[in-house]
Amino acid sequence: MRLGTARVDDAEVPVLVQGDELLAVDAPSALEIIRGGGSPRAATGEPLSGASLAAPLRPGKIVAIGLNYLDHVRETGMDPPDRPLVFTKFPSSVIGPGEPIRLDRSLTERADWEVELAVVVGRRMRSVAVEDALSHVFGYTVANDVSARDIQQTDGQWVRAKSLDTFCPLGPVIATPDELGAVTSLALKTRVNGELVQDSSTAEMVFGVAELLAFCSRSFPLEPGDVLLTGTPWGCGEFMDPPRSLQDGDEVEVEIDGIGVLRNPVAELKT
Repeated sequence: MRLGTARVDDAEVPVLVQGDELLAVDAPSALEIIRGGGSPRAATGEPLSGASLAAPLRPGKIVAIGLNYLDHVRETGMDPPDRPLVFTKFPSSVIGPGEPIRLDRSLTERADWEVELAVVVGRRMRSVAVEDALSHVFGYTVANDVSARDIQQTDGQWVRAKSLDTFCPLGPVIATPDELGAVTSLALKTRVNGELVQDSSTAEMVFGVAELLAFCSRSFPLEPGDVLLTGTPWGCGEFMDPPRSLQDGDEVEVEIDGIGVLRNPVAELKT
């Protein structure tokens, strides 16, 4: 199943995505489908007209992992972590396909891109063993963990730098495990204005999805509809020579095989 959320007029409605068609489903929201066990019924079987994809869900919380790709660890010059490095992004930072990443120059001059595999929790998790963790997954989507590198460095912790408005694009759809298969060697890519800047695989992960879910669930519950961002590979702008940042007028595409492409323009806030 490929589950999404569509904008129709001024409303957001859950849809099944079949090719280019968006089919309405009999549920109030994607989150309610996830909480209800993930078995929606097609309401009409007819494609919605005049609809476009929004963020596939509005998470209850977003848990994120830093330095979880060996190639990214190498480009930062740091050592691989001994255990997952956990931080959070506020759900208010979520936007969907086509919505602009807005740059507030009074806050940051160094906004960076990060393609990430996002895990959508389907069943409550608390102290779940690694071998049982994947049975709690509803599906997977694509995330762009946009990061204000200057704030990240000066604050000494990451929450504000990761949680600015519009700094968590999600989409285009949630692909369920039966649709996607194993996520141990999925290709991830980022393009900025058509230029390939990140090109890696989930095979580079330090800690796999099951390990991350189990680790987090030992410290706090993960609820249906929560999202886990699993880290980014090499190719971030901050670590280029010279460093690069997102600019007004850019277009960012983050892509994961089997899920799709998430595109967002970049727009500077005008004062």
